[in-house]
Amino acid sequence: MTSEKTLLERAHRFDEQALAELYDTHSSGIYRYAMRLLGDEIQAEECVSETFSRFLRALKNGGGPRRYIKAYLYRIAHNWITDQYRKQPENPLPLEQELYRDRSLLPPEILALEIERQQVRYALENLTPDQRQVIVLRYLEGWKNDEIAQALDKPIGAVKSLHHRGINALRRCLTRESKE
Repeated sequence: MTSEKTLLERAHRFDEQALAELYDTHSSGIYRYAMRLLGDEIQAEECVSETFSRFLRALKNGGGPRRYIKAYLYRIAHNWITDQYRKQPENPLPLEQELYRDRSLLPPEILALEIERQQVRYALENLTPDQRQVIVLRYLEGWKNDEIAQALDKPIGAVKSLHHRGINALRRCLTRESKE
């Protein structure tokens, strides 16, 4: 695989192979990220499409990233998703339905896991958009704090603070839910 710097240089020259490699490398991650936040396959696909469309438009206008392509693309996706939330603030926030893949679970266990998942979804919906994004990137996407800071264009201290406040808010919400 080509180094990111070389790949970006080629992308700035509209090298089709470089653009295809960038798409192949990053589209599935952006799709998963959008799917987790939007909960709709069509919107997630539209997010991927719009992310790469905006990326190509930026390249055409002489802009775009000079490094950190992943952070740049996720920032575009985040901005698009934020716009969708503004248009439709009531969208559900689904979590992966991997629990249904385990055929050994009994119906009461599946129900308990579904209730837990709904509680987590509700708790995530009550976070600020920035807190939610940090938590999703950190725990569902497996990103490190420095990667999140690059993607959000925020200092690493701000990311750590959002992470800390988000975790505390989740804890309070989930604790309250379990007491009820």
